[in-house]
Amino acid sequence: MFGAVLVFLMHAGFAMVETGFTRSKNSLNILMKNMLTLAVSSVLYFVVGFALMFGSTKGGFIGSSGFFLNGESDQMSFFVFQIVFAATCATIISGAVAERMKLSSYMMLTIAMVAVIYPVVGHWVWGGGWLSKLGFVDFAGSTVVHLTGALGAAVAVIFLEARLGKYGSDGKVNAIQGHNILLGALGVFILWFGWFGFNGGSTLAADPALVPGIIATTLMSGSCGVLSSALYTKFRYKRIDASLTLNGALAGLVGITAGTANVSISGAIVIGLIAGIILVEAVHFIDSKMKLDDPVGAITVHGICGIWGTLAVGLFDTANGLFYGGGVQLLGIQALGIIAVMGWTIGTVGLFLFVLTRFSSIRVSSEEEIAGLDFAEHGSSAYEFLESFVATGDGNLHPEFGVGLIDRLNKVGKVSDKPHISNVNETV
Repeated sequence: MFGAVLVFLMHAGFAMVETGFTRSKNSLNILMKNMLTLAVSSVLYFVVGFALMFGSTKGGFIGSSGFFLNGESDQMSFFVFQIVFAATCATIISGAVAERMKLSSYMMLTIAMVAVIYPVVGHWVWGGGWLSKLGFVDFAGSTVVHLTGALGAAVAVIFLEARLGKYGSDGKVNAIQGHNILLGALGVFILWFGWFGFNGGSTLAADPALVPGIIATTLMSGSCGVLSSALYTKFRYKRIDASLTLNGALAGLVGITAGTANVSISGAIVIGLIAGIILVEAVHFIDSKMKLDDPVGAITVHGICGIWGTLAVGLFDTANGLFYGGGVQLLGIQALGIIAVMGWTIGTVGLFLFVLTRFSSIRVSSEEEIAGLDFAEHGSSAYEFLESFVATGDGNLHPEFGVGLIDRLNKVGKVSDKPHISNVNETV
C-alpha cells in the first residue's frame, strides 16, 4: 500500500513535467487531463480493467473474471496498487499529445487504454498469459506500462500531426520552448521519488531481502541516466542540455524497471548509462527525422528506453542473461514480447483512432490552438495574463486585450508596440 501511495504521487510528477515542458497557455488543460486520467482510470479499472488483466485466463490472452472485484475482495491492496499502474500507462499519452488534442478525444482514448488495451498486455505478462508462460521478464513494467503507453502516444501523435509552427515548409524543425523548466525539474524529482514505490512495491511484499536491492538498482540506473545524458549533450551540442538531462533521469528509470530485481548494481549502472545516450539520439531522430511532435519526449523516454530496458534483461539478468552465461534464449523471448506488444497496441490504438476520426476531428481548431487550450477547453487560465502584461490604469479589461493579446504573446520574436505591454517572454 505504501508503494501504491508513492506511485499515486507520480501523477503529480507527470503533471509538473508536462506543464513545465509546454507553454503556459495550456497549463490548466494539462492539469485537468492528468487529474481526470487518474479518476477515470480508478473507476474503469474497478469495473473491467482488473478482471481483464488478472481474471481467469482465456487461452492465455485475456482475463474473464473479477468484474467489479466480484470474488476478489481479498486482493484489495493488490487491486489499489494495480490501479495507479494503469493510470500511469494512460497518462504517458497526455504529454505526447499536449497542446493540440481535444480533451474529449483524449479521455476517450484513455478509456480505451485502461479498459481494454493495457489490461490485455498486463494479462499476457503479469496475469498468467502466454508471454509469462514463455518466460518473458518484466518485473515492474518497462514494456507492460511504459512501452504500451508510449506506443499509444506515438499512434495518437501520427493522427494529430504536429503543433502549429513546429515544422517549417522547408523542413526546418522549430524548437517550441517550455514555459517553466523549474516545474519540469520538480516533476522529475517527484517521479524519481515515486519510482522507488513503482519498482520496490512490485515485489508485492515488504521483503527486506529483496526491496533494498531493487531500490538500489533503481537509484543507480536513474543517476547514471542523468550523468550520461548530461555528458553526451556536452559532447554533442557543446553544452549540457537541461531538458535532456532531466529526461535522462527518467530514461534510466524506465530502462531499469523491467530488470530491477534481476540485475546487479553494476548491471544497473550500465543500463542507465546506455539509456541516457539512447535518449539524446532518439529524441533527435524522432523529432527531426520521423517528424513526430512530442513536446515532453514521452515516446522516447517510455518507448525507446522501455524497449532497451526490456532487452537489457536478456543481457544482464544474473541468472539467465547472455552476459552471465545464459545464452540468447531469454533475449529472444524478450524481443518476441516487445514485438507482440507493439503489434497489439499499435493495431488497437490505430483502429480506435481511425474510427473516432470518422465521426469528428480529435484536434482543436487552429484558432483554439493559438489562443491556448486553457481558454478553448476551460474558459480560464492557469496564469493571470492581465496582471502580467497589461497595465491600463483603469482596471478594466478592454476588447483589445482578449484573444488578440494571447495571439501576440505567442508569436516568435514579436514584442507588441503597445506602450502598456512589457516583459513579453512567452514564445511559440
